[in-house]
Amino acid sequence: MSNIFAYILLGLATGILSGLVGIGGGILIVPALVFLFGFSQQQAQGTTLALLVPPIGILAAWTYYQHGFVNLQAALFIAAGFIAGSFYGARFVTGIPNPILGKIFGVFLVLVGMKMIFGK
Repeated sequence: MSNIFAYILLGLATGILSGLVGIGGGILIVPALVFLFGFSQQQAQGTTLALLVPPIGILAAWTYYQHGFVNLQAALFIAAGFIAGSFYGARFVTGIPNPILGKIFGVFLVLVGMKMIFGK
């Protein structure tokens, strides 16, 4: 129960970032679940697939779920925050000039990549 607010906040933040830079939630949520919530890589991937399921990831999410790598509570609450966050992120980004947005996107990808490569 104590993580519900944190899960919603994660969904909201990743939704905003997704709306801002136009990338899927997986590249944002998976590292957050690993580094901030202590999920295993498999559990983070399975949980992310579960919240992004319809219709693309249903079979992959089901496979992760069968192996115990899906936290349904986390998926549900992150999805709730993500819906709101992506809406507001997308509304905000329409006012950012293209060259600046490209730079923001590039810096964000480099930072996420560095964190994934160099650790916890």
